[in-house]
Amino acid sequence: MPYTAGMNFAASPTSPTRRLAEQALSRAAGAPLLPGNRIDLLIDAAVHFETWLAAIRGARQRVLLENYIIRDDEIGRAFRDALVERAKDGVTVAVVYDWIGCLGQSRASFWAPLRAAGGQVRTFNPPQLGQPFGWISRDHRKLLVVDGEVGFLSGVCISQKWLGDPARGIAPWRDTGVALHGPAVAELELAFAQSWSSIGEPLPEFPPVAIQPAGEVALRVIATQPSTAGMYRMDQLIAAMARRTLWLTDAYFVGVAPYVQALASAARDGVDVRLLVPGSSDIPVVAGMSRSGYRPLLKAGIRVFEWNGSMLHAKTAVADSQWARVGSSNLNIASWLSNREIDVAVEDAAFAQQLAAQYEQDLANATEIVLTPRPNRPHRDRVSASARPSRTGRMGGSSSRAAAGALRIANTMGAALTDRRVLGDTETGPLLSGTAALLVLAAVAILWPAVVGWPIAVLALWFALNFGIRGWRARRKHQRRISATEEPDA
Repeated sequence: MPYTAGMNFAASPTSPTRRLAEQALSRAAGAPLLPGNRIDLLIDAAVHFETWLAAIRGARQRVLLENYIIRDDEIGRAFRDALVERAKDGVTVAVVYDWIGCLGQSRASFWAPLRAAGGQVRTFNPPQLGQPFGWISRDHRKLLVVDGEVGFLSGVCISQKWLGDPARGIAPWRDTGVALHGPAVAELELAFAQSWSSIGEPLPEFPPVAIQPAGEVALRVIATQPSTAGMYRMDQLIAAMARRTLWLTDAYFVGVAPYVQALASAARDGVDVRLLVPGSSDIPVVAGMSRSGYRPLLKAGIRVFEWNGSMLHAKTAVADSQWARVGSSNLNIASWLSNREIDVAVEDAAFAQQLAAQYEQDLANATEIVLTPRPNRPHRDRVSASARPSRTGRMGGSSSRAAAGALRIANTMGAALTDRRVLGDTETGPLLSGTAALLVLAAVAILWPAVVGWPIAVLALWFALNFGIRGWRARRKHQRRISATEEPDA
């Protein structure tokens, strides 16, 4: 194997290289390395739900639950009823759910029994006038903390969907999470407290819990917030530091150019870079966008696999069998820059090897995507599935293909406009398609200006309304501040 630049995860804890790596990782993630933890790997929803419910039912002081989707179905009601039981016994119960995540999944009435029992429920970021782009930021975390003693984070939402549908032959979703004991639990509780206080009054003061070492695992709890990009910096850094292997699992991969470049550079340096993504997705449009980015990955030597089951929803990474990441963050802009996410980055060989073994097991149920020469055009390549059975109806349909095409055209046109990189031989098609689309738009604007003008007018009115409300609120707040500081006349 050729020489690979990067840090050695297995270096001595006192070596300069290890100290430099720890400093770089801590600064990138915005999270310190916490020793003295125990971590247990949780695979798939059935194990998650059983473990989570057992922890909730055993709560003595407090239950803090934060999840993107809590659905009004058999699983959702089981969790709600367990929370109701604890609240009736005087346990503090606080729940945060995302407004968009639960849209169409559960209504406010679903939480009425918990509120009646003394529990508190808050909705993250419902629509508000004065915030025209507010809907972009979501609470995508899957977090549970009980009594300040045990914490869980995962990709699993609270929904029957994760268990599949045996009657219809639908297998359970493939997902990954962890259970934590030790100092890391306090970081999980702090992350929940920040989400809670961002919506309303802060949590009450809880009796202090003596934090004792529970194991020998060192890890970081990375609780990202909009625009902080801590997880993005961490992912970039790990791609640069990996020396032998970097195995990624992602549910909604939409690679941005800087991250794709980081992966490609690692692969060209001899790192075994692999990406496992869903073969069929619950969001076909995202699946189409993901597939539109396969070619540059494959050309760089990155191996891409598609899961053959019902849905792959895990978000994991493992590097050199020494470092591992599990959590809620996907490899896309929404997770990196817009959402509240929570992940754990683990620097422990035993846990990393356990996750690597699970990765190899997952690949046994996946199909590798390869580049094959186009017929009669040996200088051109196309993406194809290696030994894949027919999957008609599982590729996302016309909406998925349209999204993939739009993304390819947007990326190519953006590169042509900014001249930020040399266009490849596979990008002439998107460039010509973009040219044709712009010519059609120009013709429509000339012949039927109202067709273009009305949508622009509606958008302008919408933003004017929201910005006006925002400005009015800011002015009132400023006037109240001035009134409060003025002294009364003598």
